Amino acid sequence: CKHPCLSGTLELLGVVSLVMALFFSMATLLVSWLTLSTDLLPMESIELGLWGTCVFQEVGPVDCRPYDSMLELPSEIQLARILISLVMGLWLLSLALAIPGLNVVNGCRDQLEDLTCKRALKAIAGVLCLVSGILVLFPASYIAHLTVVRYFDEMVPEVIPRWEFGYGLFCGWIAGILHLIAGILLLTSCLHLHELNRPVHIPLVLVTPEPNTVRSRSEYV
Repeated sequence: CKHPCLSGTLELLGVVSLVMALFFSMATLLVSWLTLSTDLLPMESIELGLWGTCVFQEVGPVDCRPYDSMLELPSEIQLARILISLVMGLWLLSLALAIPGLNVVNGCRDQLEDLTCKRALKAIAGVLCLVSGILVLFPASYIAHLTVVRYFDEMVPEVIPRWEFGYGLFCGWIAGILHLIAGILLLTSCLHLHELNRPVHIPLVLVTPEPNTVRSRSEYV
């Protein structure tokens, strides 16, 4: 039970990591990616998300407004919206392929064909998870890089407020890492499943017939 149990544990951990990645990926759609607060208005802060902006005040309601047009957004926000939306679709496809590939799920009737089919499904799901992780990490890291460069830009006067990191960037990094972990676990479980699917070579022993020692009746006559 060493290899089957190890393969089953790896694939279950991969699916759990994939489900956890969903929650953090959805969080990137809901929370802010950048925040802005000024010394002139310390009671007010502005948060920039993928779908709108919100103005938070310590006294008074929160004012959130969606973007009027996608073309008016900064290029990095447009890129993040496209890639995160693509990741959500890839996540659904990865989960739809990973679940039938689990060992606890019955597939084809033939055992050898079942192992081959499950290995292929988990391999495709693992590759999609790796692609999803890269697609999430890229916009989060790119926006973080631009934020740091603009924050320490010496050409901008100090009185002008600067954007800072929001919770969406951290959720994006966590979601990307979880996608990568899920992909690695699923692909590793396929390697152990391949060892189980490998045919066992049984050496053949040539059996030679023994000489006939029974004498016929004519030999005694």
